[in-house]
Amino acid sequence: MAALTAALNLPFKPAENTEDNDCVNNIESCALYRMLPVNAKEYVKKSPHLLEYLHLFPVDEYGIPLFFSELKRDLKSMTDPNLIYPADDTVFVHIFFDQNDVRNYYIPVDPSFMHSVKELMPAVEYKLVDLLDALEIDPVTDEDKANVLKTLISQVLVVQNPGEQLALSSGKGQKQGFSSKMKDFLNKDLTAAKVNVHRKAAMASVRQTPDGRIIVNPQEYRALEYMIIRDKIDVGLLKPFINDRYIEDITVDGVGPIFIEHKIFKGLKSVVGWNDTKELDNFVIKLAERTKRPITYRNPIVDATLPDGSRINIVYSTDISRKGSNFTIRKAMDDPISILKLIEFKTCDYMVAGYLWICIENGMSLFMSGETASGKTTSLNAFTTFIPPENKIVTIEDTPELQIPHKNWTREVSKGKGAGEGEGGDVTMFDLLKAALRQRPNQIMVGEIRGVEGAVAFGAMQTGHPVLSTFHAASVEKLIQRLCGDPINIPKTYVDNLNLVVIQSAVKRPSGETVRRILSVNELVGFNPETQGFSFVEMFHWNPATDMHEFPGRGSSFLLENRIATMLGIPEYKKASIYNEVEKRAKILERLHKAGYTGFYDLYFMMTKVKKQGLLKMDIDSM
Repeated sequence: MAALTAALNLPFKPAENTEDNDCVNNIESCALYRMLPVNAKEYVKKSPHLLEYLHLFPVDEYGIPLFFSELKRDLKSMTDPNLIYPADDTVFVHIFFDQNDVRNYYIPVDPSFMHSVKELMPAVEYKLVDLLDALEIDPVTDEDKANVLKTLISQVLVVQNPGEQLALSSGKGQKQGFSSKMKDFLNKDLTAAKVNVHRKAAMASVRQTPDGRIIVNPQEYRALEYMIIRDKIDVGLLKPFINDRYIEDITVDGVGPIFIEHKIFKGLKSVVGWNDTKELDNFVIKLAERTKRPITYRNPIVDATLPDGSRINIVYSTDISRKGSNFTIRKAMDDPISILKLIEFKTCDYMVAGYLWICIENGMSLFMSGETASGKTTSLNAFTTFIPPENKIVTIEDTPELQIPHKNWTREVSKGKGAGEGEGGDVTMFDLLKAALRQRPNQIMVGEIRGVEGAVAFGAMQTGHPVLSTFHAASVEKLIQRLCGDPINIPKTYVDNLNLVVIQSAVKRPSGETVRRILSVNELVGFNPETQGFSFVEMFHWNPATDMHEFPGRGSSFLLENRIATMLGIPEYKKASIYNEVEKRAKILERLHKAGYTGFYDLYFMMTKVKKQGLLKMDIDSM
């Protein structure tokens, strides 16, 4: 299959004399190279295409971009950013300002950026197919497949450096440098391919050596190798975006640019996009195949997971999406965000964390609730470090996102009917939740409660299985309305089996910055059959004026005083001392924070160590 293409729309007029081969081949003599900072020089030595891009960029008008090895949160304050950072070992990202729009530009600079190898690609692919047919091995992993392709590409292509003379031939000749098994497949007689007009035309348009290899320059070789592996093994044009750890969401609305949500620079528009609906349709078909959930006209909507764990939703064809197929990708986190990172971000504070720690540790059920993209799953995942390390956890999701640090973790994912499967081929979250009850878990985590699985979840709570889940509702009242209405239909008398509701939202600060905050932490106390109303107590709430969390529920916690204190054997007259335990946990977290244990797994390890050393045990006699 031919390489998938997209439109490239640069936001600046390219500088004149951009192709400076002398610079690429001898960078020490390049005036622009000598002007670069030390870290940039190291980058261009390893990635010559970055220097080519800098020659393209009008540095006389805008200046040399700043170079960062990693981005810090204080860069958010930049008003007119002009900077470059590495997305991975090969791809660099140029963030460039747009004076006429609130969204700045996101420019991925990869080996194919400066060199169009569209005409070479068909001939190279035909040669590769021949060699692949000759292979006896069957690589399994993507890494193995990429290594095989790189080896075959080195056999198909030969690099002609500037000033070097190579013997040219478009016919047969003596084959050199190939294994005896492969050489017969490399330079097939074109007369045997007369039935394939496209192949013949492709071969006629390239230069070949006497042994049948395709002649390219060094830049074309790098571009071809990058594009073939990108399109055949990775996720095509999306590779730079997927590999960029600073991207949260990727959106394609149809024909037009790729939009992203960046952790530092927020909403950005890429210079890469699609101008043709057919090319976009072909791309999403290939993308869906990578998720192993093929998309068709009959089933035009797909919710799936990419190989790296990112969530993707695809809507296919102009029949439904008028601007062309669209998709949205929620990036997977390489390293889950810890509760201490959430405290750094001011999503919550130490006391909120200490309170949730003692509640979750003692088996309280919790719903993390809020609107879309409010950070519910991220926060719920951070709370998992509060679950005792010896516990068995079962997670149930339709698209796997949760990352649990515990060793005794059973991960289950629902499955829809795939191609060729008959009736009964799907396994729903409802099915998995019922199965989980037979697995004797200490905690059950559900990716999201939204349907009939809610009834099973509340049944599990009634039988003493703590359930942690996310939920779409902006307030406790709305959450209860949704629980008791279609399609969940929880009896009102069951609702108070849920102990805690944490409301989180994405809010705007006076500076204009959008941040995520836990707005409130609420205890569900009970249902009054006479008034048909529910009573709940707000333990914590966020004060938008001070951007701080307050603890109005201190001294009136039903869970702490009447559930947890009783479970811990605290006498009635000493139950108020349970609030000291919340403070103790808050101080432990603060000390761990100051000691630098902010990584998700590092923090879990240290919290496990704290428990093993007995630092969480209460001395009831001294209360």
